[in-house]
Amino acid sequence: MTAPDFDTRAFRRALGNFATGITIVTAKGPDGKKVGVTANSFNSVSMEPPLILWSIDKRSSALETFQNSKHFAVNILASDQSDLSNNFAKPQDNKYADVDYLDGLGGAPVFEGVAGYFECETYQLVEGGDHWIIIGKVINFVDASRPPLVYHQGGYSMVIPHPRIQKAADNEQAADTSCLLSSPLGNNLFYLMIQAVNSSHANFVSQHLKVGLRNSESRLLLVLDSADPNTSPADLQKAVAMPAREIEEAMHTLQNKGLLTGSLENHQLTEAGHEKLKELWDIVRAEQERVFSNLTDSELEIFKKALKMAVSA
Repeated sequence: MTAPDFDTRAFRRALGNFATGITIVTAKGPDGKKVGVTANSFNSVSMEPPLILWSIDKRSSALETFQNSKHFAVNILASDQSDLSNNFAKPQDNKYADVDYLDGLGGAPVFEGVAGYFECETYQLVEGGDHWIIIGKVINFVDASRPPLVYHQGGYSMVIPHPRIQKAADNEQAADTSCLLSSPLGNNLFYLMIQAVNSSHANFVSQHLKVGLRNSESRLLLVLDSADPNTSPADLQKAVAMPAREIEEAMHTLQNKGLLTGSLENHQLTEAGHEKLKELWDIVRAEQERVFSNLTDSELEIFKKALKMAVSA
């Protein structure tokens, strides 16, 4: 048993430092019932035979179907499928309503637009604490090579290229992208947006950590400060870009830190919360000034207009 003073919420937050992909695992039971759960516990096991695994909470209403099914499918979500992830992450009677899918091996649903999927025979079930570990033998798979949806520090993320800045021992200059920016690629707006995020995001997040907030907590605090009081929970979840469970975790942490009271729908910042928010906005303004100091006010307005158009597209 877990020690009484073991902080399971803090443990879950610590696990969130390990970035994973996000999957929806599906199956069709002998009674014809289709189930699906969002899971980030997917992993490879063996090449010979080709085995994969994932785990399911013993309290899940879908557990019995997975235990009794001879097949299941693992759908690896693409970066634009966070809504699909949210849909299958919350308990509801018919998760497949208004969702397009095809019947795969054994009737296990597979989704279009995913980064890939694996159709499996149920190979072995292993009991592991409060979960069952389900191992599957891969019978068929599809590799669509789409950018995956990533889960990190309690929020959705996207894969972006890592800036490989190498310092050679002979004092060669570090490689940069200046030549690419002056090439036709430098006129590609999507390339420029990706490179801009790649260059600035890590420093931005590290600044938040210096004031004692994880990315998910600072993101939620900033959104709650800006959101209309009548904003629905669904719209808040979309604005924060985190699964509902992780929003709940971030809310709990902010409350424990004495920065927030109430619920997501009826929240109120404490005096300490307003002070922390001031620190966050100071960071935002300082970073904006650092990155965009060479732009005039009118150029900044045009830039913001262009970004809002991209967000709304």
